[in-house]
Amino acid sequence: MAENNPFPGENNTGHIWDDNLRELENPPPRWWMMGFWASILFVVGYTILYPSWPVGQEPTPGIMGWSQIKEYEKGLEQVAAMRAQFEDRIGGMTADQIIADPGLKQYAVASAKVLFGDNCSACHGSGGQGNPGYPVLADDDWLYGGKTAKIAETITGGRKGVMTAHRTILTEPEVETLANWVVQMSESAGAGGSEEGWALFRTKGCTACHGQQANGHVVDLPNGEFVTVGAANLTDGIWRFEPGGYDSAKHTILNGVNQTGLAETRNAVMPVFGAQGKLSEQDIKKLVVYVHELGGGK
Repeated sequence: MAENNPFPGENNTGHIWDDNLRELENPPPRWWMMGFWASILFVVGYTILYPSWPVGQEPTPGIMGWSQIKEYEKGLEQVAAMRAQFEDRIGGMTADQIIADPGLKQYAVASAKVLFGDNCSACHGSGGQGNPGYPVLADDDWLYGGKTAKIAETITGGRKGVMTAHRTILTEPEVETLANWVVQMSESAGAGGSEEGWALFRTKGCTACHGQQANGHVVDLPNGEFVTVGAANLTDGIWRFEPGGYDSAKHTILNGVNQTGLAETRNAVMPVFGAQGKLSEQDIKKLVVYVHELGGGK
């Protein structure tokens, strides 16, 4: 085809398409060849310096002895060194003292966010908003108290709510009256409630747990504090077991909470985190600060 080449003197192969598209035989540019050989040298050097070729179950180690595990461990050491200045101080402080120190509080909250996600968010939600059937931690409604000491007690020892099933104690009309009364109390913030409902509430032993005012406080102390056994406040419009309302109240009255051998009973159990090394004392202290600062701590 060379004799028919319409581009004489050009360094092409003679393969021509559409009159002017042809295959040339020019050598690659010098810069391209330099990059090509440099890449080969880089690969050879890399395989000598770093782990590269698989040999059995392990790669060749490389003369520098580098590995991802060593890099990871080095990073952990750096993080631990940065945290030590805060962790050492937190170790000798109470949760209230940590909260009073803006810098330590910020560190504790940031550090405990992962702890909360790993141990608490499955039930209480990623932001403490409470998944269905579990308590909200971001409001100021506390069954066992929202002060740091009570929060620490709850996390460390867990909680197990108890309420007697009244299906064999109350008649059907009494159950209906009490369920309606609970709804009335919830809707009126404790200002309402029928006299018949109040009478049943006081004569059937409900005050022992829910308090004389049905607010969940067994004893109001002169200093403004109270003793609580974890009974719900029936006057605040917040329902422990959703969706709330008459049917929910009736179900709880009939079947109670955590009643052995009763399939319909309400389940309300929080696991223990302080035993068997689930969480260290330091981790619990940081979680107390985190939960307190979600918005409902007192």
